[in-house]
Amino acid sequence: MKNEKYTLGLDISTSIIGISIFKDYEFLELDHINLTKIKCIFDKAEVVYNKFLELKEKYKISEIYIEDILQSFQRGLSSAKTLTQLAKFNGIVSNIANQQLGVKPVFLNVNTARKILGIKINKNSDKSTKEQIIEWVDKDLNGYEWPTKIISRGKNKGCVKFENYCYDISDAYVICKAGIKNNELSR
Repeated sequence: MKNEKYTLGLDISTSIIGISIFKDYEFLELDHINLTKIKCIFDKAEVVYNKFLELKEKYKISEIYIEDILQSFQRGLSSAKTLTQLAKFNGIVSNIANQQLGVKPVFLNVNTARKILGIKINKNSDKSTKEQIIEWVDKDLNGYEWPTKIISRGKNKGCVKFENYCYDISDAYVICKAGIKNNELSR
């Protein structure tokens, strides 16, 4: 049991942090940290700190992979202020992970991670990139029970949809699995 290897994958945002854990390079668990109702960045950091304490008690993490932040603006996406806040929080969470779990995180570009795993995003699809990623992860996991909700109002009233955090945990899964695969390839 002492030689078990736990790998942590994180998709960090200021609202939800996706978490993926592999044990001995096999999928173990998906989780998330919901920060949507917390405004202060330091209060968010405290919640993350406490979650990492729980992870430390439960697992001996030996590798951490984190989705790297965007290096440039993309049309129709985040503003400079949002990107700066995200970069700041990514640094805080990365440092907490390093301090709490005793492992220096490795940062992976999302496009590199997808390439490592052979994930192809169809830009002409009616499905968003996030929907295509969750479909890939669902197929890869073969039977994972995704948390869902029933829409209570609007044009989609009565429809069953994934919980919003499912997209974050699927991104964390991709980062974690790609990090493991990339590490194996570089040996």
